[in-house]
Amino acid sequence: MNSKIQKDIKELVAEQVISEDVGSKIASYYQSKQSDSPNRLFTVFAVLGSTLVGLGIILILAHNWDDFSRSIKTIFAFIPLVIGQIIVGYSILKNKSATWKEASGVFLFFAVGASIALVSQIYNISGDLSDYLLTWILLCLPLIYLLRSNALVLLQIIFITSYACSLGYFSGNKTPWLYLILLASLLPHYYKLLKHKKLHNITSVLNWLFPLSVIIVIGAFVRGDGHFGFLIYVILFGLFYNIGKTPCFNEQKIRRNGYLVLGSLGTVYMLLLTSFKWLWEDVFIDKLNFNSQAFYIALILLCSVLVLVMYSYSKKWIRDFNLFQYAFIFFTLFFMISLVTITTTVILINLLVLILGIMAVKIGADTFHFGVLNYGLLIITALVTCRFFDTNMSFVIRGVLFVGVGAGFFLTNYVMLKKQKSLKK
Repeated sequence: MNSKIQKDIKELVAEQVISEDVGSKIASYYQSKQSDSPNRLFTVFAVLGSTLVGLGIILILAHNWDDFSRSIKTIFAFIPLVIGQIIVGYSILKNKSATWKEASGVFLFFAVGASIALVSQIYNISGDLSDYLLTWILLCLPLIYLLRSNALVLLQIIFITSYACSLGYFSGNKTPWLYLILLASLLPHYYKLLKHKKLHNITSVLNWLFPLSVIIVIGAFVRGDGHFGFLIYVILFGLFYNIGKTPCFNEQKIRRNGYLVLGSLGTVYMLLLTSFKWLWEDVFIDKLNFNSQAFYIALILLCSVLVLVMYSYSKKWIRDFNLFQYAFIFFTLFFMISLVTITTTVILINLLVLILGIMAVKIGADTFHFGVLNYGLLIITALVTCRFFDTNMSFVIRGVLFVGVGAGFFLTNYVMLKKQKSLKK
């Protein structure tokens, strides 16, 4: 245990702030936390070691591959798979530690992929990358729940995302509908982590990976009318932001709440992108197709986030007005207005971005959070910068605007710091 903590506990006991019994309990608590940390570190190194061993075996075999006969090649193709299954079976039957299960699961995961690739190469079995990844994913999916492996969940999310990108963006531009089922198959394990290990690092990583995966893949579902792609992304970011405001995620630190951060950043980015008039004039030349796959996806997402907002109201999770939670509604209205007048839409979007920046500054000032405060100032700065490139204002006016924004940064942070110091006193 940290010597400083020990010193503080002794001081508190000596000053009779806490009793000796409470002091010993506090010391025991920190001692137990310290004893758990090497095990976690050992688990990480075990997973990395298994990964390197698996890749090393593949490289060794690949170097001498042409010198083997077909039968020898086939045996070598299945040896890593058999070894991995034996180790995993031993870990399950003997109920070994989490380190054993994580390491054996990762080794078997890569052994399965290597065996599929080798057998396909030996017997010239045709197929594209998406089929290969799908077979690999489906064969290894049960391992997550057999071993309760967190490392395998991370690998599965990465490979499921790769499969969807390969199928949706590269291999024939097909809609990866199976991606939704594969991602949903990981939700029971994720829900269990949120329920029992909400503050663990692995849960925080998944809080970022799940929304990132959806953000990367959602573009593959835009078929028939790409015009709705902008609307789909804004609604999706609105959904993520509202998920991040639910108690399960909102009670955590911001760095652990990937839904909230990605939802906020994504919303601001899309609004800044669509604040340019030329974008609407160049992209929305043709009429919108309301009988396209993209429109129905946008409609489903819109209904989902509206249901979430209403449910949050019924549970009284939403008490104060936060424009970030409703930005997707305003953008949807502006999107429909663009069918009549583009100029009005662009003006309204610019006003929405400006108000979002001001509200972020207000939230940061009310909560004494310098990160949120400066985030709001950055939104305003980004909006001013965007208008720097597409307006005919003189350089003097532009310079005055930038000087004003810079002074705003300094003064706002200075006032905030003075106010925080006075409250502490």
